[in-house]
Amino acid sequence: MGDIKGFMKFGRELPKKREVKERVDDYKEIYVAHSEEMTNKQAARCMDCGIPFCHSGCPLGNIIPDFNDAVHKEDWKEAYGILSSTNNFPEFTGRICPAPCEKACVLGINNDPVSIEHIEKSIIEKAYEEGWVQPDTAIARTNKTVAVVGSGPAGLAAADQLNKAGHTVTVFERNDKVGGLLQYGIPDFKLEKWVVERRVQIMESSGVSFRTSTNVGVDISGEALMKNYDAIVLAGGSTVPRDLPIPGRELKGVHFAMEFLEQKNRQVAGQSDFDHDVITAASKNVVIIGGGDTGADCTGTSNREKAASITQIELLAKPPATRDESTPWPLWPMELRTSSSHEEGCDRKWALLTKEFVGDDQGNLKGIKIVNIEWAFDESQGRSSFKEVEGTEKEIPCELALLAVGFVHPQHEGLLKQLDVNLDKRGNVQTGVDYKSNLDKVFSAGDMRRGQSLVVWAISEGREAAIEVDRFLSGGKTKLNSKSYSKLLV
Repeated sequence: MGDIKGFMKFGRELPKKREVKERVDDYKEIYVAHSEEMTNKQAARCMDCGIPFCHSGCPLGNIIPDFNDAVHKEDWKEAYGILSSTNNFPEFTGRICPAPCEKACVLGINNDPVSIEHIEKSIIEKAYEEGWVQPDTAIARTNKTVAVVGSGPAGLAAADQLNKAGHTVTVFERNDKVGGLLQYGIPDFKLEKWVVERRVQIMESSGVSFRTSTNVGVDISGEALMKNYDAIVLAGGSTVPRDLPIPGRELKGVHFAMEFLEQKNRQVAGQSDFDHDVITAASKNVVIIGGGDTGADCTGTSNREKAASITQIELLAKPPATRDESTPWPLWPMELRTSSSHEEGCDRKWALLTKEFVGDDQGNLKGIKIVNIEWAFDESQGRSSFKEVEGTEKEIPCELALLAVGFVHPQHEGLLKQLDVNLDKRGNVQTGVDYKSNLDKVFSAGDMRRGQSLVVWAISEGREAAIEVDRFLSGGKTKLNSKSYSKLLV
């Protein structure tokens, strides 16, 4: 490494956040740009450890010590070549990934880990600034065609890789813009949409075709896809939200989190015509049911809409403040996580069961009945279970309840039923290790195949599926390799 004592000289330092009172008045990204000098120092903290466990922490297998070393030496072009060899979209993961690589960093055993996510974002933004991210217009084309259904991170990654292999790729998206949840799920204060559109333009200029506002299974049948394409990649995501079927669920003011987030993303983009009433948190007591990232996104959005109060409740017990012994390094730790949205204002509560939505005479939500619960390991069932704490039931005021309790599986009606692909016991598309379904030329990747997961996992799945599709189309050989680096830049 460039500085073998860097981890002793420099402490972990991340980009500064804009002041809360400023950032809650807009939907711009919350971080202030870091200087290159500071980023060089952060890269110098990489330890040159014998076994870089960060590799195993990253689903993409990013070659992290190598690009850290290049950044420290100020060889940004080399760093970009290393990073882009394993990650198609570091501008996405550098902004919204929870960075499992950092939790697996060897330095993190007894110190603050290397700020890998920030370094990754810095590399790709430097590459765009210097003009190194360019369309590939010299691809040798095969005569094979591929349909990719879904333009989220898995579909985009598969399309990008298959296009590089020379196949003619068409991506179908039922929304009016490309990106899936990158476009209409993740708030702009975490991922501004010009970042997505910039990458899509590069892909289009490289030869990938995008057909938006096209619902495959409705506008185009599964039979037509099978007839007109040599291979199909199903990457539509896990889109059916988990519901909370308790009394009062039908009341006005109870919504799925994604209904709220998608509509707000559309409003930020300047859209105003919606199929249903505008969902707003303004001046309301908002209760977010679910303690994960989607719930945090609802918190940040509600803060920007100037909610009267925001409460986020979680069924599980409060995690410990630091890594629990049940998840030792380098595993992803069980510990309390506080996002920038929580810092902006939110009352967080754990070990609460939602019993009932309470309405007024006009059918509007006015409150939620909750009760404290206690968790204990049930030896008869071999797992933990909970029981209500007697005497703790109460009603809290609420005019907007957002269900952020995850997704169960992809939409079955339409394309999946038309194709008659096999589903696993969780309702996802069933494939073998080669990402192929029970149909000879139909593959699947991302949340539609593995279930709800991270963006970085979706990109990894799209890349791996592309290898298998290329092998299928090329008679057993493939030009693609998901985890290798050669000097791509001269």
